[in-house]
Amino acid sequence: MMIELNGVSVTQPNAPELSILDIENWSVDYRQTVFVHGPSGSGKSTLLNLVSGLLECREGSISVLGERLDQMSRRRRDRFRANHIGYVFQRFNLVSYLNAIENIELARSFSERGDRKTSADTIRPLLDSLNVASREWLKPVSQLSMGQQQRVAIARALVNRPELLVADEPTSSLDQDNRDTFLSVLMSIIEEHKMTLLFVSHDMGLAGHFTKVQALNDINRVV
Repeated sequence: MMIELNGVSVTQPNAPELSILDIENWSVDYRQTVFVHGPSGSGKSTLLNLVSGLLECREGSISVLGERLDQMSRRRRDRFRANHIGYVFQRFNLVSYLNAIENIELARSFSERGDRKTSADTIRPLLDSLNVASREWLKPVSQLSMGQQQRVAIARALVNRPELLVADEPTSSLDQDNRDTFLSVLMSIIEEHKMTLLFVSHDMGLAGHFTKVQALNDINRVV
């Protein structure tokens, strides 16, 4: 399995009597494209943060690519994420004063995988595939539209060729036509590079693009 969660429980940081997630057993197979849906505040981002190692698992076990994240130090989790997991954040988390290529190169610098090809060999074809116009590449990302910033964030998440891509509502700023175009491009890249995709959103209109669709309430025992 790509992802396996067993007996995972997460509570509110300042209110340990209040649970956010309580997952008995849940898994994602290699190369699945999984869509987990639920309303805002239901724990979708918490689930992604656990799977990517951004949030420490204090109860239960989490395995990704056969490695136990719950047994790793924070530093080891950070290194594991840089080498194996791409994360598309809801608010993008780009460095506003850097341009598109610099933001993506920054992500490349954290990974130990592969050789260090030039930007022309790796980053520019990736931006092309995501329909980011070359005239936008050298602008500070703060000067790009929300849609273009989103595509740069996707390119940053993909640049290290991760086995797993997790995405936190990355289409929330797009209209329907751009949303569907974006998802078609994303799925083509996922298929080309044989990745696994874990995508969370409240928008059920996206479900038809995925091979597996689940409501977070069906795997989370918190009522």
